[in-house]
Amino acid sequence: MAKPKLALIPCTQGYFLNSVLPSDGSGDFRFGRSGKATRINSQGLIEEVDDGVSRLNYPMIDGKVVGCPHHILEPEARNVIINSNVFTPNSNIIVNTNSSISPDGTLNSVKVSANSGTSLKLVDTNGASSGTYRFSVFAKKGTHNIMQLGGGGIVGHANFNLETGEYSSYGSMDYYGNGWYRCSVQFLAGIPTSHYVSFSDSLSANRLSTSVSDGNFYLYGMQSETTSHTTSYIPTTTTSVTRAAETANGSGDAATFNDSEGVLMAEISALANDGTNRYIGLTDGTISNRINILIDDANKLIGFVSGSSGIESNVNVTNFSKCAFKYKSGSNNFWVNGFKVGSNTDAISLSGLSDISFNTAYPANTASPFYGKTKQLQYFQTALTDSELEQLTSWTSFSDMAQGQLYTIE
Repeated sequence: MAKPKLALIPCTQGYFLNSVLPSDGSGDFRFGRSGKATRINSQGLIEEVDDGVSRLNYPMIDGKVVGCPHHILEPEARNVIINSNVFTPNSNIIVNTNSSISPDGTLNSVKVSANSGTSLKLVDTNGASSGTYRFSVFAKKGTHNIMQLGGGGIVGHANFNLETGEYSSYGSMDYYGNGWYRCSVQFLAGIPTSHYVSFSDSLSANRLSTSVSDGNFYLYGMQSETTSHTTSYIPTTTTSVTRAAETANGSGDAATFNDSEGVLMAEISALANDGTNRYIGLTDGTISNRINILIDDANKLIGFVSGSSGIESNVNVTNFSKCAFKYKSGSNNFWVNGFKVGSNTDAISLSGLSDISFNTAYPANTASPFYGKTKQLQYFQTALTDSELEQLTSWTSFSDMAQGQLYTIE
């Protein structure tokens, strides 16, 4: 197989997403984010990275780090909860701080214990959260295993079993290891004026049940944000905190790319099925002269070149897929996970290709940025053969496929 002209393989953090090819650094992506952010490090722990530094995020399956890291790019999100790791109890709960090792690896989680009797037992968030769409908290089973998350104003709730990982409607859970789950509830209607964490007795329990008489569990890191999905943890102290949107652009130059033919390959996944358009673009800086790999607002994976129709693939875009788009006038095709999913014989005419960016077309148009996870990105200056494209997009082993698709191997 021909050697790629450009290859991004996530291996470092910094002010660039560094490409191993070209070796002169011209293939590096300029990274941008104002402020700090958190990631999952190689030990599976939540770790804060500095202002403007990119994030290598490690995948976790069943609470363990599995496989190689990926670059993560996220949209702007704001945690409106003040003092995200301070839990204010009502009179029927006792709070003990620094009671267990939290998901960040330090002794800073909180144990909440229910007093005897069948009175309401809950902790409130600190600060109002007008406009919030999703509320999350890290939780670990103690002597009690059913927890409820909800919002003021009777806008909804969800129940969580901290022993089995089961949850009720409008909830979701992700396992972080050592007994810790990140639990979140989605509010479908209304604007909660506050949020609460409470004891509950079953996954089908009504809002704010009073039947629990004793027990305890552990809590860490609340977050309340106006997003369609739970984003990476944003710690707060005395004020709410906004994590700025992240950008990565400006890789390559006119000498890197071939206007007549080539292949753009990426191993990517979406953060969520959020109904947005998410583009990776090889362009001349305009949206009229481009090759794109994108996840569209219908959550389809698409390969596209100017002057031709897009070629679609129906895959689970929240799992990693290896995809490659070959462009050549009269012979355009799209490969996903080892299969040719479509082709056409449309004539195309491109000129001045000079840049790959994680958006539609940089710098003239920064619309529809690619917010997601990237394990690799490659560019070839020649149109590879079908057998080469099959090899390029296939999983190298069963474990490679299992990790990419987030399967559990038992």
